[in-house]
Amino acid sequence: MGRSQSLPRGGDPRFGPDADDTDCPILHVDMDAFFASVEVRSRPELRGRPVVVGGVGPRGVVSSASYPARRYGVRSAMPTARARSLCPHAVFLPPDFPAYSAASRAVMRIFRDVTPLVEPLSLDEAFLDVAGARRLFGRPAEIARLIRARVAEEQGLTCSVGVAPTKFVAKLGSTRAKPDGMLVVPTARVLEFLHPLPVDALWGVGERSAATLRRLGLATIGDLAEAPAGMLRRAMGEAAAAHLRELAHGRDPRRVSPEQVEKSIGAEVTFDTDVGDPRQVRRALLALAEKAGGRLRRAGQVGRTVALKVRLADFTLVGRSRTLDVPTDVTREIFDTVWALYTALDPGQLVRLVGVRVEGLSAAEATPRQLALGAPEHGWREAEAAADAAAARFGRSVIGPASLLEGRDRRQREKPSQP
Repeated sequence: MGRSQSLPRGGDPRFGPDADDTDCPILHVDMDAFFASVEVRSRPELRGRPVVVGGVGPRGVVSSASYPARRYGVRSAMPTARARSLCPHAVFLPPDFPAYSAASRAVMRIFRDVTPLVEPLSLDEAFLDVAGARRLFGRPAEIARLIRARVAEEQGLTCSVGVAPTKFVAKLGSTRAKPDGMLVVPTARVLEFLHPLPVDALWGVGERSAATLRRLGLATIGDLAEAPAGMLRRAMGEAAAAHLRELAHGRDPRRVSPEQVEKSIGAEVTFDTDVGDPRQVRRALLALAEKAGGRLRRAGQVGRTVALKVRLADFTLVGRSRTLDVPTDVTREIFDTVWALYTALDPGQLVRLVGVRVEGLSAAEATPRQLALGAPEHGWREAEAAADAAAARFGRSVIGPASLLEGRDRRQREKPSQP
């Protein structure tokens, strides 16, 4: 088993822009080095230089690396310290998520100008079903060219596009087309495209399962497609074996789903050095609660369960959660809950990381509000909404819910005790 056949890339004429795209309505559009590219767009003097975006502290992790940086071996999810050792002359920048979110919204609008069937996977990639757009814009490959041209002209960014009959193959296609390319996988050539690829290109195959498959002599997708079903079931289990065999034969029945409902919203932070001061942990949890609450309000959602994540200095991971009587999007309620969880946990060790997550989401408009007994009719929710509006207009540094909460806590500490 195993094949020496060269792997298709964007320049392969079998899969070029003039390949047969009949019955290939699915596009996967993936922005190229998105965070780094947005930074270079705002700093033209960085063009052509290695740029690395991510945590700049000693425990930071790379979020994005420009292609000049990647030539030195820098990759996403790599520790920043490792990236600095590989490419010490790179420009290292902290993430600017508001800028990336704004660029993402602009790019997604371009996609939706072509078709309403857009399924975002993250800020920088999405599936599109363009079957209904052919009459207006032409065949799928022409639509892919149009999208790439508009993204470049209107946003000053590049993207890579895979055009294929299924989502799985389209995503592989965009990966092979990078950077700034397009690859069409004709229906009749799907297996020719898939089978030389390594088994870990299959969705659901991670490092451990790839190692298991390789021990069985299955190095490529083609090897897996030809493997006895019984052997796969014994090695991977019934469900996983069936899933992988379907993908290995190019079968993926999933449709593009434009309605993507988040199951949870949250944020986490890794401290530069292990933390033992409860006040520092409290400030971090307050900032994370503000991020989670702000995202909930912007998304028009509320959550029923608040979860705390703590990673101790010895890398032990501890989690606690509490389900509320009434779903919330209020930073104060999220913070009060998560702080109570933390103080009850009393870890007794230095803390490496903390995270806050709100789960059990539902649409805020469809969720009845319940006023707590003795609470004013207008309170924290209205104050935080006003702070959101001020931040949207003048910037988050002007005032935010965390500022309101800190003020509340300070006044409570300064209040004279009652006789």
